[in-house]
Amino acid sequence: MKAIITTGYGSPEVFKLDKVAKPTTKSNEILVRIYASSVTKADTMMRTGKPYLGRLILGLTKPKHPIWGTGFAGVIESVGKDVTMFKSGDCVFGESINSFGTYAEYVAVPEDGVVAKMPESLSFEQAAGMCDGGITSLSFLCNIGNIQPGQKVLINGASGSLGSAAVQIAKHFGAEVTAVCSTTNVAFAKSLGADKVIDYTQNDFTTNKNSYDLIYDTVGVRSFAECRDALTEHGCYASPVLGMPLLSDMVITSMFGSKKAKFSATGALPQKEIKYLLDLLIDIIEAGHLSPAIDRAYPLEQVVEAHAYVDKGHKKGNVVLKPTVMA
Repeated sequence: MKAIITTGYGSPEVFKLDKVAKPTTKSNEILVRIYASSVTKADTMMRTGKPYLGRLILGLTKPKHPIWGTGFAGVIESVGKDVTMFKSGDCVFGESINSFGTYAEYVAVPEDGVVAKMPESLSFEQAAGMCDGGITSLSFLCNIGNIQPGQKVLINGASGSLGSAAVQIAKHFGAEVTAVCSTTNVAFAKSLGADKVIDYTQNDFTTNKNSYDLIYDTVGVRSFAECRDALTEHGCYASPVLGMPLLSDMVITSMFGSKKAKFSATGALPQKEIKYLLDLLIDIIEAGHLSPAIDRAYPLEQVVEAHAYVDKGHKKGNVVLKPTVMA
């Protein structure tokens, strides 16, 4: 099969197209022919190998998983002898969290992993990027932010994969949502259902004192210190981008003060909890309250261009690769 091999850490040019053996399935696994795989901001950050601490998990000198990518959607080609929840021909989507491998034509994943049947309302392209943006934002809003109806929630980076999902999920839970994005994405943020949209090139949301119960900084470009005054008395600042300042703020606010700084690595949660979030996400999709946005779709062979585009930081929703030609 065709696959994208990662030769090391660095720029998008570390990727090369190659021919490799099709995965073989274990007794508890399903073999999925991939119709779309996601290219996320997390993918591009891990590709650089920075911060270096991440290499303890990914591989010290080069990635230990040569085929990159985690998000996928496709059709099951075959199942292992012990598989009971899926059958050949099922349309499925999910995340290959432990072994990566979705920048390819096929991937093998355990049936009890982060995989589910696709909602009928989703295309393969939409489903491929759903887990990264959807599950991560759902975890932050519900588990970290304890979102409640009527809360005032600000989403910084509202036009990306995490942000565009977060706006819709927050509205699903009855929050009053303020979206922050660039000028070119204002109309897009409004189309997601945001109650208010702030163009960060024109206005600074951190000057809005005592305004937000939860600030979810999906891109990690504003610190807790900058956002503190914009939070309500018991407000929370949360970001999936961990650095030393946020780590320090988490420790300090856990002991002092009513305003909190928080972080969570969603992919490191127990698989049972991620599966629960996936099921909840599907419920929100089937209720018609979440429709994933696709910015661009690239052929598998153009993975370098896809990563270069995501690196620019201005995508609207999700970017996907299409390893196979759909019949």
